[in-house]
Amino acid sequence: MPTKEELLNQAQSLSDPKRAEVLYKEILASPISEHASVEEKEAELRHQETALVKLGELYRDQNNAKGVAEVITLSRSFVSSTAKAKTAKLIRTLLDCFNTIPDSQKIQIDVLQENIEWAKREKRIFLKHSLETRLVGLQLDTQQYKPALSLIESLLTELKRLDDKLVLTEVHLLESRVYRGIGNLAKAKAALTSSRTAANSIYCPPQLQARLDLQSGILHAEDKDYTTAYSYFYETFENLSTQDDPSALGALKYMLLCKVMLNLPEDVTSLLSIKLASRYAQLRDVESMRAIARAHQKRNLADFEKALKDYQQELSSDTTIRTHLSALYDTLLEQNLLRIVEPYSVVEIEYIAQQVGQGRQAVELKLSQMILDKVFHGVLDQGRGCLLIFEEPEADRTYGAAIDTLEQVGKVVDSLYAKTVKLA
Repeated sequence: MPTKEELLNQAQSLSDPKRAEVLYKEILASPISEHASVEEKEAELRHQETALVKLGELYRDQNNAKGVAEVITLSRSFVSSTAKAKTAKLIRTLLDCFNTIPDSQKIQIDVLQENIEWAKREKRIFLKHSLETRLVGLQLDTQQYKPALSLIESLLTELKRLDDKLVLTEVHLLESRVYRGIGNLAKAKAALTSSRTAANSIYCPPQLQARLDLQSGILHAEDKDYTTAYSYFYETFENLSTQDDPSALGALKYMLLCKVMLNLPEDVTSLLSIKLASRYAQLRDVESMRAIARAHQKRNLADFEKALKDYQQELSSDTTIRTHLSALYDTLLEQNLLRIVEPYSVVEIEYIAQQVGQGRQAVELKLSQMILDKVFHGVLDQGRGCLLIFEEPEADRTYGAAIDTLEQVGKVVDSLYAKTVKLA
């Protein structure tokens, strides 16, 4: 009968996934001899651990999320005999197999919840915290903000008691992202401050530091402080690029977005010529931002809309980019409308709509908003289908002057009264 090592080598050399799957399962099913020496038992445990990981990777390559879930469940009987730290590493490695499998979030959440309950029963606290942190990340990705906040609250209570600064940094960062997701920027900033405070007292791994900087940039961008946001995004990009992390591309897109939002679209080309950025210059994600920058530079709404349509996946899949580009489009539309109506005192709404290439109803709505915001003075005559533009009214200073006079008279009266009191 072949040994586990022989079966493992045979399985790894096979090109047939089905046959390899059978061999990996055979390795995991065969018991370890009670009469084996300590060294032999450790070697067989290592072979089983390798078989578990290889089987998980096999299912990952086949996009078989259910298969990966079964391997994780199967691993629990194996890891019960191994060290707790080794257990956590093995389960995290198997969970990473889900990362490249599309539409696997629901299965991941189910697997995590099941394993969290198992970790509680086995009193594996470190593993439980690691799994719960991962679950919060998934709930955030699937916009399950309420359960995420509930889990964060219980996690933080336990972590503060244990004083686990590294996981505390991670959880506070997730908390900041969740609050930003529900639009509570004040709490998002407070959570980020807590995360940075925890990170300052430990060695912060480069990838975690990059995520802290990225979140800082996103929150500054929400405040329209694009200059500070750019500096944080640059730190993130530089950090991730030196590690050859593919998520560096996202930070680069944010940097380009900041340049556009700062009305510096011409800087996009020069930014892409620097050494670290040049390797990404030909990618569609970068080309999408370049198209937006060109449209913004020309103040051309048609080109802007074409870029949004041509690069819909690249520009709409990210909430941050989508939100800021929507605000930029609104500003660009406003600027175009002001340029068109400026020479007129009366102008047809239909004509304005044709000039900006928009529907009449959308243009009416935008003009109404601009009038209410006092961007210009005018009124919509919907009966005639016209916009009437007025000269900016001069402020009536009569009322203000009268108030000033009364204030001066009041001061004189107060002064006379004070002198009277002294004489008395």
